[in-house]
Amino acid sequence: MFFFSVVIPVYNRPEELKELLESLKQQDYKNFEVIVVDDGSSIPGKEVAEHFKNDLSLQYYYKNNEGRSIARNYGIDKARGEYIIIFDSDCIIPSGYFTNVSEYLKKNRLDCFGGPDRAHPSFTPIQQAISYSLTSVLTTGGMRGSRHSTTKFYPRSFNMGFTKHVAEAIGGFLNIPLAEDLDFSMRAEKSGFRIGLIESAYVYHKRRTDFAKFYRQLNRFGIGRINLYMRHKEALKLTHFFPSIFMIFSLSSVLLSILNPLYIVPLATYTFCIFFDASVKNNSFKIGILSVAATYVQMYAYANGFNKAFIKRIVLKQPEFGSY
Repeated sequence: MFFFSVVIPVYNRPEELKELLESLKQQDYKNFEVIVVDDGSSIPGKEVAEHFKNDLSLQYYYKNNEGRSIARNYGIDKARGEYIIIFDSDCIIPSGYFTNVSEYLKKNRLDCFGGPDRAHPSFTPIQQAISYSLTSVLTTGGMRGSRHSTTKFYPRSFNMGFTKHVAEAIGGFLNIPLAEDLDFSMRAEKSGFRIGLIESAYVYHKRRTDFAKFYRQLNRFGIGRINLYMRHKEALKLTHFFPSIFMIFSLSSVLLSILNPLYIVPLATYTFCIFFDASVKNNSFKIGILSVAATYVQMYAYANGFNKAFIKRIVLKQPEFGSY
């Protein structure tokens, strides 16, 4: 049996940590340890962690706030497992997760892997809509965890596993402003390690609870993509320009429709396809409507961050920067 070390960096999210640890307590596969690294929280999670000490092989560490990359590396240093798995604190893990991972790895040995994320039925309609907009082929090309993705898969830190040897060989996570998880995956690949997607190893990812927070998150994603490109030229593909193209296209369609209503037809058709697809997949017209809103927020937020970073980093040759 594989022995896994689960590393969870957390900052001021004790309630999320409680739900995550409760889901780990319910796992079918028990051969794992849990390492919680509290990165200088003003609302520490120690009391929550102590509650699970009898149910999980759990270590809790509190350290000064230095950022998520350093927190992850701190946990990696403490890990004893053959494989290290990183979860974000806002995830809930299905009971068969480790069973699915271990069975896959027995047949397909990987050095670094990741899995997709889904929306749990208990999530709010906005959370389910956000999950749809981030995972649908119609909106992102399925790049976040599908074999049908239009881009190459790289593990992300909300659901990422790797051998301890990988972390040691590439120096762990770099303390950079954004996209440090994708940078880790790309450096692992360049070092010759085997990377893959385990589709059955999905997690329920809460993400943001409202569109304002979602906007800020996607704005950071847009900036992070350009920062990543400056380190890894292969990180920028045509699909990453789609939000910017969509923003120009949608604004032009609305303006031109004043002259001729037919100009709005392509945009209206795309919007309806999102509404219909999301409504059917979630069995809810309300989520379908919210998914349209989430898609537009996602596209415009990513495009604004991407465009600003493109101008600053590539055109003006300015140094790396984080979010606004």
